[in-house]
Amino acid sequence: MSDIVNYQNKDTLVKYETDNGEVTLSKDIVKKYLVSGDSSKVTDQEVMMFIQMCKYQNLNPFLREAYLIKFGNSPATMVTGKDTFVKRAAKSKLCTGYEAGVIVQKEDGTVEYRKGALVLPKETLVGGWARVYRKDWNVPMEITVGLEEYQRYNSKGDLMTNWQKMPATMIRKVALVQALREAIPEEFEGLYSPEEMPIDDSALDDTPIEVETQPMEEAQMTNNVKPETNDLASQKQLNYIYALAKQKNIEGKTVKQIMHEEFNKNSSKELTKTEASKLIEILQNYDDVVDGEFEEIDKELENIDLTETLFEEE
Repeated sequence: MSDIVNYQNKDTLVKYETDNGEVTLSKDIVKKYLVSGDSSKVTDQEVMMFIQMCKYQNLNPFLREAYLIKFGNSPATMVTGKDTFVKRAAKSKLCTGYEAGVIVQKEDGTVEYRKGALVLPKETLVGGWARVYRKDWNVPMEITVGLEEYQRYNSKGDLMTNWQKMPATMIRKVALVQALREAIPEEFEGLYSPEEMPIDDSALDDTPIEVETQPMEEAQMTNNVKPETNDLASQKQLNYIYALAKQKNIEGKTVKQIMHEEFNKNSSKELTKTEASKLIEILQNYDDVVDGEFEEIDKELENIDLTETLFEEE
C-alpha cells in the first residue's frame, strides 16, 4: 500500500512498502539524505522522478538500493544499488536462474565465451555475455555486450576507477542486468545499474543511511511537510470530537492544550485520522462527564458547524 504523490504539493510525503519495511520520502528528505554529489543543484522534478522510481519498484534508498546522483548542471542520474538486480532476481518467481561471463580473445586468436570474470594475462577482454532463464519461456534470453561500448572515462580522458581495476567484472555485470531487464520487464523495467551509466560507481557509498527517527507529524512540521488530504481527519471525526467535548463540558482551550501536548498541533483541522481517533479516546476517558444521554452525540453530528468550534487556531 502506498500514498499517491501530489505533484502540485512539493512537500508531499510519500509512503510505500518494501521487502525491508515502510519507506517515507519527501523532497526535503531526499535532498537532505539521499543525493550523491551536489544536492543544492538537484531539481524538484528530478527528486520527484527519483521518488516515483523508488515507489514504483519498491526500492529502499536508505539501504542503498537506489541512488540519485547529481553533479553541476548535468541531468541527474538514477541507478540501483550494486546488488539490487541480483537480489531481486533471486526473489523473482519468474526467473529460474541465470548465467553470465566474459568474452575473451585468446592468444591464438580464437574467441571464447567464458563463465565468470577470469581473463588470463595474454588474453584480450572483448565483452560480456549473459543468459537468463524464465519459467514460462522455452528458450532463455541471451545478451552480449562489447567492452568498448561501455567503458567509461572521466573528464581527463582516463578510465574510471572500476573500469580500470576490474573491467571483466564490470562488463559481465552490464550483460547480466541487461538480460534481466529484457527477460523480466515486470520486475526490472526502468532500472539501470551503475555499471551501465557514465558515472564513477567506485565513489558510491554503500553504507546504509540512518535517519534520526521522529513521529510522522513532528517530521511534517519540522520539514514543513503537509500530510496528504486523504490522511487528514474526516469530517465525521472532527464533528464527533466537537460533540464529545460539548457533551463532557470540556473547554476549547483544554482541547487545544491536549492537541498541542499529544500531537504538537494547534488546530483540529491539522489532525490526521490516527490522531483524531486517539483524541476521541482521550476525550471519552476525560473525567468531567456531564450527566445526560451520551448516545445523543451521534444525533448531533450531522448539524455541527466546525467553524464555530472553540478549539480551532485563533
